[in-house]
Amino acid sequence: MNVPQLKIGHMSPKFPIIQGGMGVGISLSGLASAVANAGGIGIISGTGISVEEMRFHIRKARENITGVGYIGINVLFAMNDFAEKMKAALEEKVDFIISGAGISRDMYSWGREAGIPVLSIVSSAKVAKLSERLGAAAVVVEGHEAGGHLGTDRPLFDILPEVVEAVNIPVIAAGGMMNGYDLARAISLGASGVQMGTRFVASHECDAPQSFKEKYVAAKKEDLLLIKTTVGLEGRMIRNSFTELIKDDGKVRVKKCLDCLKNCSYRFCTLDSLYTSMNGDCENGLVFAGARVHEIEEILPVDTIIENIMAEYEQCRF
Repeated sequence: MNVPQLKIGHMSPKFPIIQGGMGVGISLSGLASAVANAGGIGIISGTGISVEEMRFHIRKARENITGVGYIGINVLFAMNDFAEKMKAALEEKVDFIISGAGISRDMYSWGREAGIPVLSIVSSAKVAKLSERLGAAAVVVEGHEAGGHLGTDRPLFDILPEVVEAVNIPVIAAGGMMNGYDLARAISLGASGVQMGTRFVASHECDAPQSFKEKYVAAKKEDLLLIKTTVGLEGRMIRNSFTELIKDDGKVRVKKCLDCLKNCSYRFCTLDSLYTSMNGDCENGLVFAGARVHEIEEILPVDTIIENIMAEYEQCRF
């Protein structure tokens, strides 16, 4: 199989596939190490877990890797514990750190000092160029089709060529990536690889509860909603009892503020609602998902998902 070689810093995975970092508790050591073992790049989400929990999952993921494999940490700039989490990840000598929901000059200099690549999630050529100038090793360009909080209303394949043209570092395509045909299209437009989040949720190794995975398999296209959360951005989520409460600017009383965000509307607690889903109640908490979640028909092993993606990619070459 003639597979394009993704190279970011010291990382050269077998396949040009990065698993998206999904919180809270969706992508931890179980999913990240499974993707790394299958030839991709795994990401542990640092959102909504303590620093010690994050350290535990980094070490556990390393223990689970059977050969050459790469594990990174996703940390969100919008969270109050951003700097603490990033410095702890650097101390643990992860293979890379990826940050979204904002950028700072410090995060690139910290990575440079530690010799660890820092990647940025961007939604425009302008921010991609800024990230490169500040020291990003690569950028993940995320389109409107992504799950969770959205940084743009533009489709991925409209933005991707602009970002590829604007920077000289690897560009990873994200948002609505589901199969090998998407990988082939992204590569044809100049991407070095893809990032997939939603597709890996419906895997046996995903750290999400079974009820969360089943919500994905059962979802129909009409079940998806865009609702502005307390972060100040729209998020794509699957309809349930909780979304009925918060749609149309609805409010839910915050029982105890967790003081997690640098800026919060306090209309409800985004983090607490994610904890609810992580604990198995996917009717009364937020269930973020990508725009094409309805295409997922079954829960599969991670290595089977990646094998299917690469078989589909190979078909596109003829």
